[in-house]
Amino acid sequence: MGFFKKLFSSKPAQTANNLMRVQVKCKRCGEIIEGHVNLANDLSLNDSGDGYFVRKVLMGNGRCFQQVEVTLAFDLARKLLDKQAVGGAFVE
Repeated sequence: MGFFKKLFSSKPAQTANNLMRVQVKCKRCGEIIEGHVNLANDLSLNDSGDGYFVRKVLMGNGRCFQQVEVTLAFDLARKLLDKQAVGGAFVE
């Protein structure tokens, strides 16, 4: 029975320290779009092997269908080094 209690427990699957929130403002309509990066699963090793990167495409709720492409670069300790947004701008 303990197995099924663990399997169907109501604990969240992600912890807050594994998630990084990303907010961008669409340059076409001005909508604030929010996305999340799972630092444990979403990162890919870069070509040189000295860090990670992730690329996400975010789209708003329907005002316009403009896509905002976000590229984030991390070091091996998963600290953010660089961020770029195409089609929008980061909201701090």
